[in-house]
Amino acid sequence: MNDTVILHAGPTPSAPALVLRPWRIGDVAALVEVFRDPELRHWTSSAVENEADAIRWVQGQEPGWEAGDRFGFAVLETQPDRSQGQLVGNAVLKEVASGKPSAEVGYWTAAHARGRGVAPRALEALTDWAFDTLGADGLERLELLHRVDNSASCRVAHKSRYDLDSVLPAALPSFPREGHLHVRRRDA
Repeated sequence: MNDTVILHAGPTPSAPALVLRPWRIGDVAALVEVFRDPELRHWTSSAVENEADAIRWVQGQEPGWEAGDRFGFAVLETQPDRSQGQLVGNAVLKEVASGKPSAEVGYWTAAHARGRGVAPRALEALTDWAFDTLGADGLERLELLHRVDNSASCRVAHKSRYDLDSVLPAALPSFPREGHLHVRRRDA
């Protein structure tokens, strides 16, 4: 399935179109570069220090596609003068199970692409695909979780029509602080 899933988000007046596609080994060098950003490292639990880590990370995306329970997408900005787009982020649909009414979404944006609407546009494309593809199998709602002190993720959630559902207590070690649970329903 992962060779055929390509999602698109249109351009804006100030930013090029986005393409979301499964991660590839060819993304390794760009992934290492993106993870040099201390801000990204602060908010993610992934540790990509070098090429070997990046290869493991990319290869770690494949089992989810094969099992149909986790779908990780590289987010690329299209460039008219290039054959390949520039890596600007990641979007993921996870905790998918047949007949389960909910799944979770996640994302991150590369430092050089922040402030250009990458995360909301990628999240919107992922959300539409999830409901279109998995809605008949019982998917009714998508959940987005972030730490309460991550105001950028909160803005992305609101821009993408994920309503604040509740404040969650800290859950060590993954969530050392309280979190926000945002929800988007299929009929929204």
